[in-house]
Amino acid sequence: MEDRVRCFVPGPRVQIAGRTGGPLSGLSFAAKDLFDVAGLPTGGGNHDWARGNPVPEHHAWAVQALLDAGAELVGKTITDEVSLGILGENAFDGTPLNTAAPDRVPGGSSSGSAAAVAAGLCDTALGTDTGGSVRVPASFCGLYGIRPTHGRLDLSGMMPQAPGSDTTGWFARDATTFARVSTVLLGEAPGPLPTALLVATDAFGFADPEVAEALRPMVARLARLVGTVREEIMAPQGLSVWARAQRTLQPAEAWKTFRPWIERDNPRMAFSVAAGLVAGSQISAEEQAWAALMRQEARGRLRHLLPPGTILCLPTTPFPAPLRGLPLPELRPLRDRITCLCAQGGLTGSPQVNLPGATVDGAPVGLSIIGGRGTDASLVAVAQAMEKLRLENPA
Repeated sequence: MEDRVRCFVPGPRVQIAGRTGGPLSGLSFAAKDLFDVAGLPTGGGNHDWARGNPVPEHHAWAVQALLDAGAELVGKTITDEVSLGILGENAFDGTPLNTAAPDRVPGGSSSGSAAAVAAGLCDTALGTDTGGSVRVPASFCGLYGIRPTHGRLDLSGMMPQAPGSDTTGWFARDATTFARVSTVLLGEAPGPLPTALLVATDAFGFADPEVAEALRPMVARLARLVGTVREEIMAPQGLSVWARAQRTLQPAEAWKTFRPWIERDNPRMAFSVAAGLVAGSQISAEEQAWAALMRQEARGRLRHLLPPGTILCLPTTPFPAPLRGLPLPELRPLRDRITCLCAQGGLTGSPQVNLPGATVDGAPVGLSIIGGRGTDASLVAVAQAMEKLRLENPA
């Protein structure tokens, strides 16, 4: 299979058949190069990481689960360097092609996985999401993508970044495949549908006006599906305050994760990645204590907003995918704005699903739905029902 979108890790391609007769038989999948595949190095988007760490002897839990369910592994995909990125540009392995918007980035850090699914090179793909690394590329590439409830899935064999926020996630082009894969990995069939919908007015106000307008028909469809609708402010302290808390906790944890490797191997890194790790090393205990309190506030807010049967919707990203190859000074404010709409994932651990279906100037933008912790299967059911409504009434 030709890698026409440059989404697979350079070198010999891995191919492992799934178990015959499983519920995912006939489907193919790829795995972000943060997941162990027995006998192959886990590269993590940095060549010195691959050289300095042992080759795994066992598959990661998520890889093994998909193989056991009958899906065929067709490759390992490019990731932002040690998962410390949100746009999908890797200084070592390049930028995978976003076939939904070829002049734009695919989003990261699960860039290769999203690009592979969007291009039809596999049916589904594993990614990871700490600060938005499944949700953002799903929005930018026009895919279904899920960040499950934090702590729900076994992360063994998945390279960590910030364990307090790390999750496994996955992508699909259609809701039927998304539901099949979700049933296997969540261990639970889709359902039940929610009965109340909250529209996050602060998040819609923060997004570009063109994005809010493009998502309006999807919100209306979601409202028809659910029934009861009201507007709410998701983050009363401010989206930027939640983002600041996540940008405090996540980098501090990432520094703790990668410090032993950095001090042992003095690895080569892109400037932006090294700068982020240095910044994480300098976050004070006082700042971390403040951020931990804000995390408790954010969790309490979503517990209050999302009792059983209630979901919340918001734009997944504040804008469509940026152009490829922008200079570093232009990228930081873009990353900061993305974090303002993604911070709730790492802070609260609530499940979130990106629903595709809107575009701005031809580039995809996604609508996210969030439920209370443990309601992942209900969000998957909403994805199925929304696709059915769209196909029955495209307008």
